[in-house]
Amino acid sequence: HCATGGVPPWGTFVHATYHTAVEILEDRLLGVDTEGKIAFIGSGKEVDRLYYPKAHFVVIDVCSEFFMPGMVDTHIHASQYSYAGTALDMPLLQWLNMYTFPVEACYKDLEFARNVYTHVVKRTLRNGTTTACYFATIHTDASLLLGQIANDLGQRALVGKVCMDTNNFIPHYKETPDESELETNRFIGELLKKKYPLVRPVVTPRFAPSCSATLLGHLGEIAQNNDLHIQSHISETKEEVSLVKELFPDYDSYTDVYHRHNLLTDKTVMAHGCHLTDGELKLFRETGASIAHCPNSNISLCSGMLDVRRVLNHKVKLGLGTDVAGGYSPSMLDAVRRTLDTSKALTIQDTQYHTLTFEEVFRLATLGGSQALSLDENTGNFEVGKDFDALRVNTDAAGGPIDLINHGEGPKVESNLLASIW
Repeated sequence: HCATGGVPPWGTFVHATYHTAVEILEDRLLGVDTEGKIAFIGSGKEVDRLYYPKAHFVVIDVCSEFFMPGMVDTHIHASQYSYAGTALDMPLLQWLNMYTFPVEACYKDLEFARNVYTHVVKRTLRNGTTTACYFATIHTDASLLLGQIANDLGQRALVGKVCMDTNNFIPHYKETPDESELETNRFIGELLKKKYPLVRPVVTPRFAPSCSATLLGHLGEIAQNNDLHIQSHISETKEEVSLVKELFPDYDSYTDVYHRHNLLTDKTVMAHGCHLTDGELKLFRETGASIAHCPNSNISLCSGMLDVRRVLNHKVKLGLGTDVAGGYSPSMLDAVRRTLDTSKALTIQDTQYHTLTFEEVFRLATLGGSQALSLDENTGNFEVGKDFDALRVNTDAAGGPIDLINHGEGPKVESNLLASIW
């Protein structure tokens, strides 16, 4: 209905398609079946044909409200949430040794883990993240707990038990290759046994500098034998790229290290990729692997600025990530804004640069993220047969951050209204 009166149209749905960055569907009726899947989408004119007696309707104010797909966080460290917004005073590798590894070692304490993981899942849900790809820690039981919490709170999640057998700074925060293989298999087996409808395991080598070739090989086999998702980091900083060259001198590139251990597949998402070469992006395209762009973290840790346009021109799948706690905000709206900021910073450096539009970034935060996680058959936009992962957005909520000014044009959702939210 519309608060201004008149004949009430039906709802407004805003989403992205594979061909259109932002599509606004006005006066629509969308039906959801008992399994939570979209059963139909029709116009208001078809209400008599689509309506059935047991239907329940959600009434919205079409002057100020609309539905959009839930946002997809393709890269977030749930275990780092307790210190988000602090400890950003040094580059990546030093930051990991000084802050990250000591905190992550605490997750052997399940009560500590339960407290932090409950907070991060609740917070990301409040920020509109209906799907998240989580790094946990090396602790199997705590990682299983994260999966349980995400499922119980209704968040779709890929959860990864972190694997690392190299850590010279915190010697007790690592495993042997055999221990990591054994515990990864236990994690996967126990998580799948739960048959959570919303949670899946993801094979998670932390990144090449913290994994031996032996461990990478084990993890590649596990992912291949079980047809599992894979997540890791790649080319976040120039210092890291140089370190990988020293540690793996017989490989052609950072990307080649993962590729030759069967860790670059169409179910792989690699965070960052700020310093990938054209040849590496070609390999991403050929294998179907994707990139999680985390602009807040990239700027906060002075890692670099990913040229998203270049990645998209190479036809590589790309989604957005918050990368808590390298990124200080668990909000995907922040990731959207920082993506636009980074693109504009690249335009300042090169006036010929083709800046990203907010419509394109809206797609990256929703459908693009689901594509990057190979979940777009289930979620990402409003299509019949997909799960109804959706946000109800009220732009005129009392005390909200937006002031709506009536220009006398009547109820209408314009793209500039969506832009104001970003």
